[in-house]
Amino acid sequence: MFEIEGTKNPDEIAIKTASKTIVINVAESTISADLPVGVISGPGEFEIGEATIRGIGVGEDKSSTIYDVEVSGVHVGITGGIEDGLDDLGISDVLCTTSVRAVREISPKLVIAMGNVDGMVTELKLTAKTEKKLKVKKIDDLPAAMEVVVLN
Repeated sequence: MFEIEGTKNPDEIAIKTASKTIVINVAESTISADLPVGVISGPGEFEIGEATIRGIGVGEDKSSTIYDVEVSGVHVGITGGIEDGLDDLGISDVLCTTSVRAVREISPKLVIAMGNVDGMVTELKLTAKTEKKLKVKKIDDLPAAMEVVVLN
């Protein structure tokens, strides 16, 4: 089981596993998890607590990073407003993004809206529900039809 929470920063998503809280900032391409090495920057593959994280460098100069976080068999894609490298991200069960294009290309079961929620739900013709945090026990707990969630 793990939880996904928003932070005060719209570019960040926090994933809480049994042993770690992992904060991913897409705008800065950083991962914070109270690690002895400090903050991790940029692309690479990391195991933090129960999570396996794959940071994918995107853009012409690979200066931006999108993330695939796998916990308990559930893949969480974190792209923020970045629309490059979506093919490299692969299948995401949960997608944290501001991009309607990313939602359409990836077709996740659950979208966590970061940023302009109104524009996203209007364009996707969906409604959004607001939650403090999202608890995921296993992949079967995710909705059958796509839903949009706003974390506050």
